[in-house]
Amino acid sequence: MTSDELNDFAARYAKAWCSHEPERVATFFAANGSLKVNNDAPAVGRAAIAAIARGFMRDFPDMTVTFDKLEPRADRTAFHWTLTGTYAGTGNHVRISGCELWKIDNAGLIAESSGHFDVAEYERQLKGASL
Repeated sequence: MTSDELNDFAARYAKAWCSHEPERVATFFAANGSLKVNNDAPAVGRAAIAAIARGFMRDFPDMTVTFDKLEPRADRTAFHWTLTGTYAGTGNHVRISGCELWKIDNAGLIAESSGHFDVAEYERQLKGASL
């Protein structure tokens, strides 16, 4: 992919997370692609990836994910994002930034994504501790 194509892909991926259609997120992944969030076991395959997206969409009914920037890293691309939304469990507003390290396959889909964000900060915001 060219740099412009990758930027377009990243922008569309962020919009898919905002769509509240988990299957739309999964379409950005290869059929046997994987999504790993922090230290959790990777979700492998589109159905499992859609389940991860569905969980975030359920927990944050007003979720917005913004595409912050891309960074090349050897044979991978770092997709930096920010999630904002109201946590359904407590009504607390959450704003957390993170990164997914993508390996893009020859078809231009995500073969592997390893996502990272500050879990302690995320949990603090879910519980409503002051910012």
